[in-house]
Amino acid sequence: MLLHHGSAALSPFRLEKLRRDLAAAGIPAETVSARFLHAIALKDGADALPPAETEILNKLLAYGPMEKAEGEKPKHETPAAPSVVNRKSKIVHFLVAPRPGTISPWSSKATDIARICGLSQIARVERAIAYTLTTAAPLDPARQAAAAAKLHDRMTQAVFNHPDDLARLFRREQPRPKTT
Repeated sequence: MLLHHGSAALSPFRLEKLRRDLAAAGIPAETVSARFLHAIALKDGADALPPAETEILNKLLAYGPMEKAEGEKPKHETPAAPSVVNRKSKIVHFLVAPRPGTISPWSSKATDIARICGLSQIARVERAIAYTLTTAAPLDPARQAAAAAKLHDRMTQAVFNHPDDLARLFRREQPRPKTT
């Protein structure tokens, strides 16, 4: 699985509204940021894309405002593990993606576009949102759970603990025999 960091997922207005919603729920978020993170599953036997295909993929996934937010890590760095509190800096990360076992409409279209553009090694592309909250005080597990609940729709999305966990999105289960 490849990871590709994308553009801002929410406008400043929506981020501020989300921050206020979190504060109303008792989560003391000082700032909230949200960026797209794309997970790319390669076909069996492929462990990387050729440079020419990587360039095409980078162009396809460069949409929306790409400017770097103040204090944000460069795009090539993997974000810190979501839902893990760094007690010194009071930063909490959450990674929200479609539920495992589902294929989002965005994924279906993005995968079709990648194949049309000649990216034959790509099996599927999926999009997640990496949220970063800075808080005035460290969040206890109950407040972390409350924040996660505010950041995702539990009917269609799941919160993952680490970017590598997105590989679960591409896992296929074998059909089980019918039991009576």
